[in-house]
Amino acid sequence: MLKPTAIYTSSPKIHKHFPLQGKIALCGIALLLLICAFTPLLSPYQPDMIDLSKQLAPMSKEHLLGCDHLGRDIFTRLVYGAYISLGASLCIIVLVVVIGICVGGVAGALGGVWDRVIMRVCDVFLSMPTMILALFFVGVLGSGLWNVIIAITLTHWAFYARISRSLTLSLRSKEYVAISYMQGQSFWQSFRQNFLPNLCIHILVLATMDIGHIMLHIAGLSFIGLGVQPPLAEWGLMLSEMKDSLYSAPHLLLYPGGALFITIALFSLLGESLKRFFTTHLEDVRYG
Repeated sequence: MLKPTAIYTSSPKIHKHFPLQGKIALCGIALLLLICAFTPLLSPYQPDMIDLSKQLAPMSKEHLLGCDHLGRDIFTRLVYGAYISLGASLCIIVLVVVIGICVGGVAGALGGVWDRVIMRVCDVFLSMPTMILALFFVGVLGSGLWNVIIAITLTHWAFYARISRSLTLSLRSKEYVAISYMQGQSFWQSFRQNFLPNLCIHILVLATMDIGHIMLHIAGLSFIGLGVQPPLAEWGLMLSEMKDSLYSAPHLLLYPGGALFITIALFSLLGESLKRFFTTHLEDVRYG
């Protein structure tokens, strides 16, 4: 039976060759995931708890970042916002990657009429701006967290399908793929053992860098009132709710805006580091 082999151009010790900025980004993302995992334990308040007597209250021991225009604890809403924003983004990226690899990879490996039909469908989705397409789907499905997840998934899967198809076509000419067929492997066995590992490595880099883009889409839809709805806390929704306080309390906009900026920057740095590492140290993944 064929066994997986990763071909490295240098030592495979990741911790030595992985870029420093990638390690820093990975630590930051791990911290964000821990915050999401322990969200209910980080604050004694509920994100939708209103106390009009504490409107625009300043920072204090009771309220680390103060309160918003409705007296809600900003730190609590920021933490719950991380849970929703990051959780929804990761959910979407998993969906589009799975759909894209399955659809595009199979289309590229099979070829023929299936390849042509699937690629024409992808062309239809890719011919329109993703945000406009997301607005259309949200308009059809309605607002709300799950509808936003569905809408953004529908706007992004075609990109991953086309990339997966292109990678699969390049892998079909590899010698070890031809050998696997000569040894009597079925299409699905060869796809799982020879195509899928390579697709996952390349798509991992794209997906990591795309998480920030997806977070911006979620925040943008929530900001204009078509995404996550109150009383849920989401960073784009928080920006929308606090825009009326731009002149009276401009610092309130810095918290969700800063959180969004830092999170997107972390994923971008991690994606760039993964790209550099795989380009330099890993040429191919095959079974042989």
